[in-house]
Amino acid sequence: MARRPEPDAESAPPDLDAADGVRLARYLAMAGIGSRRHCEEFITGGRVTVDKLTVVDLAARVDPSQQTVRLDGEKVTVERRVYFLVNKPKGLLCTNYDPDGRPKVVDLFPKMKQRLFTVGRLDEHSQGLIVVTNDGDLAQRLAHPRYRVTKTYRVQVAGIPSPAVIRQLERGFYFAEGKFKADAAKLVKTKGQSAWIEIVLSEGQNREIRRLLARVGHKVLVLERVALGALRLGPMPVGAFRPLTPIEVKSLYALAQRNRTATDKDGPAKAAGGARGPRKSAQKLVRPDRPAAAASTSAPPSDQSSDGGAASGMKPARRRARPAVEQGDDRPAGRSPASAPPVAGPRGPKRQQNAEGKPRAPRKPKQS
Repeated sequence: MARRPEPDAESAPPDLDAADGVRLARYLAMAGIGSRRHCEEFITGGRVTVDKLTVVDLAARVDPSQQTVRLDGEKVTVERRVYFLVNKPKGLLCTNYDPDGRPKVVDLFPKMKQRLFTVGRLDEHSQGLIVVTNDGDLAQRLAHPRYRVTKTYRVQVAGIPSPAVIRQLERGFYFAEGKFKADAAKLVKTKGQSAWIEIVLSEGQNREIRRLLARVGHKVLVLERVALGALRLGPMPVGAFRPLTPIEVKSLYALAQRNRTATDKDGPAKAAGGARGPRKSAQKLVRPDRPAAAASTSAPPSDQSSDGGAASGMKPARRRARPAVEQGDDRPAGRSPASAPPVAGPRGPKRQQNAEGKPRAPRKPKQS
């Protein structure tokens, strides 16, 4: 049974008396005229005036305390905003107008002076958590994919999905609108020949979950949204609603702003927690049980290379340098004399040392 809204369901709008005012489209959305996109269409269509002057610039800002805004000649004012959490039953539409006269979510509420609308959509055959408000600014933040506000669903499907199917839901499939995929999916429990799955989305598309599960061969029996960000449905009867607390409203605004900041700075993957950190530079490990070889007098140490060696981040050449044959030396070319220091190569000086760390004796030339 739906409850009537209580007095503490109202929440004062944020301060609009900033020095630079507020964007006109945002002010219209805050007044409950419609979504931000619809309000922008009203502006570009020449239907909005500020102090009797038509404004078509989407970057225009207004000071509500000093200026008068009108839409189609009607004065626009920001009403006290209200926020409700609704446990939507099946069979209700998330719209304010239906030409066929079918029942709507807003019909659950008694007549109010505020113009209420749903935040986002749940299709007619789905149930669960949905927010109803007259705050167009918050509605735009929660519904737009840019803000990546997560939505959690519990879905009962026919059959028992395998682990490979669960992984495939996270990898996604391509549809006409683009790639659909779950941010996370897991098998919760089984019940006879059906199973319950928990699916998390951040960019909901039209009937996305039903289409994804149909692609992997599992029909949806029950689809219920149980969370929106940190907002949980809890043990609320189907068809009931309650006002959101000021703390819940503030947390939704903070979540949307935090996700947008992360998306603008690091991209969508970072906001979703999937971005990789910076790649670590490769470093050569020195084992303490093996003494370092003496530096060669004919070449600078690798950490002081001036020709693109280790100091510049490049790998050393793989071919071992061959010293010139000294006068009077009867050893074949490429074989170092006994007095020469070990030659550094791609595997380091350890090939020139024995187990005690002493230089190895040079090999004797073969008798011809």
